[in-house]
Amino acid sequence: MNTSTGNSIARRLAWMFALAAALVFMVIGSALYTVQRMELRRHQFEEVRIRFEYMQQLISRRIFNQTKWQILEDKLNELSPPDRSVLYLIQSDDPLYRYGTPFEASAKVSREADGIDRVDLSHDRTYLALSAEIPALGERPAVRLTVAADPHSFDTTKRILRISLVGFSLLGVAAIAGLGWWIARRSLAAVDDLSRHAAELSPQNLAERLPANNLPSELNGLVLSFNGALERVEQAYLQLSTFNADVAHELRTPLGNLIGQTQVILSRERSGEELKEVLESNLEELERLRSIINDMLFLARADRGLRVETLSLASIAGEVAATAEYLDILIEEAGVSLQIEGDAEAPIERSLFRRAITNLLYNAIQHGARNSEINIRIEDMDNGVSIQVSNHGEPIEPHHLERLFDRFYRVDASRTDSENSHGLGLAIVKAVAVMHGGTVFARSEADLTTIGLTVAHAKPPGATFV
Repeated sequence: MNTSTGNSIARRLAWMFALAAALVFMVIGSALYTVQRMELRRHQFEEVRIRFEYMQQLISRRIFNQTKWQILEDKLNELSPPDRSVLYLIQSDDPLYRYGTPFEASAKVSREADGIDRVDLSHDRTYLALSAEIPALGERPAVRLTVAADPHSFDTTKRILRISLVGFSLLGVAAIAGLGWWIARRSLAAVDDLSRHAAELSPQNLAERLPANNLPSELNGLVLSFNGALERVEQAYLQLSTFNADVAHELRTPLGNLIGQTQVILSRERSGEELKEVLESNLEELERLRSIINDMLFLARADRGLRVETLSLASIAGEVAATAEYLDILIEEAGVSLQIEGDAEAPIERSLFRRAITNLLYNAIQHGARNSEINIRIEDMDNGVSIQVSNHGEPIEPHHLERLFDRFYRVDASRTDSENSHGLGLAIVKAVAVMHGGTVFARSEADLTTIGLTVAHAKPPGATFV
C-alpha cells in the first residue's frame, strides 16, 4: 500500500478522523466555554453584590456619627487593595461623610444586568459597579454607596480558559489524527499484502491467486471476486492460446495446399486445361479460407456483444423447413430423412437463425448414420422455444459433450484436416442462441445424439420488430 500518495486510504481516514474530532471538540469546547464564561460572569456580579450588601448593612445600621465613620474609613482602607482592583466610593452633601475618589466625568457607563453598571475609564481600565442610596442615621446624613470591582482577573481566567480549550482541542485533534493514521495503517495491512501478491501475478503463472485466508470480512468478497476474475482471465487466456493455435492450424492446411499446388504447376510448362484445374482447386481452398475468416469475424463480433437488431415473429417449424430445402442435395447424398415435430412462434432474426439451423442440420447429416432419420423437435417452453436436432450414430463421450460448442473442437481428431468442416459450426450456433437470449445444449444416449438451442420469447435489449 503506497501511503506517500495523496490518494492514500490511511491518509484520508486520518484526515476524516481529525475532521470529526475537530467538529466534536469545537462543539464541546464552545459549550464548555459558554458555560464557564456565564459562571465567571455570575461570580463577578456575585462578588460585587456581596461586597456591596456587606457595606450597605454596615453603614445603614452601625454608622450613625463621626466617630463610627472614622472606624468605617479605617476598615475601608484595609479592604481596598493597593492595585485598586476593588473600589469603595461614598458620596454625601456633607464633606465629612465622604470616602474615595469619584469616577472621572469622562467615564462611559453602561448597564450590564441586575443593576450592575460597567464603567470604562479613559486609561483603559474597567469596573463593574453597584450603587445605591443609604438613608440618614443619627448624625450621619444620607449617603450614596458605590462598590466597584475590576473584572480583569475574571477576564484573564476566561482568556486562559479559551486558550486552554483551543490548545487542548488542537492537541486532541492531532493525537486522534495520528492514532487514526496508525489504526488505518494497521487495519489496511491486509490490503498491503494483497497488493504485493497482486504485483507478483504474471502470465507465466496464471494459476496464482490472491490469498483468501485470515482476511477481514470486508475484504473477503473483494478477494473472492478478484480470484474469480483471475480464473476467468486464465480460462480466456488459455482459450485464446488454444484458439490462436487452432486458427494457425486451420489456415495452414489450405495455404499449404495453395502453395504446394502453385509450386507444382510452376515447376514446368503446363497446358491450359491443367492450369484451369489448378485454379479451380485453388479457388476451392480460397473459398474455404474465406469461410473460416468470415466465421471468425462473426464470432469476434459476437464476443464483443453483437446483438440482433431486427426481429420478426416467425414460425420456427417453417424456418427449419425452409432451411432444410437448401440442404436437399446433402440429405439425398447421405441417404437420410428429416422429420419435423411440433411448432412455435418466436421473435428471431431470420438470416442468423437459419445459419444456426443450417449448422445443426449439417452436423447431424455429417455425423449421422446413413439411411437413418434426423428428427427435429420444436417445443414451446416457459422461458423460450427449444429446437432439438437428433441423429443416430456413434455416441459422444460426456467429456466431449461439454466442449462441443468450443471453437475448432472436434470429437474425432482424425477429422482435423476435413475439407468440409473447420470446427466453427457449433460455436456459431451458440453465438446465435446467445444473441437471441437463449442457450445451447447437447446430450448423447446410446446411438442417439441430440444437439440444439433455445430462443427467448422476450425481445432482446436494443432489438426492434419488423
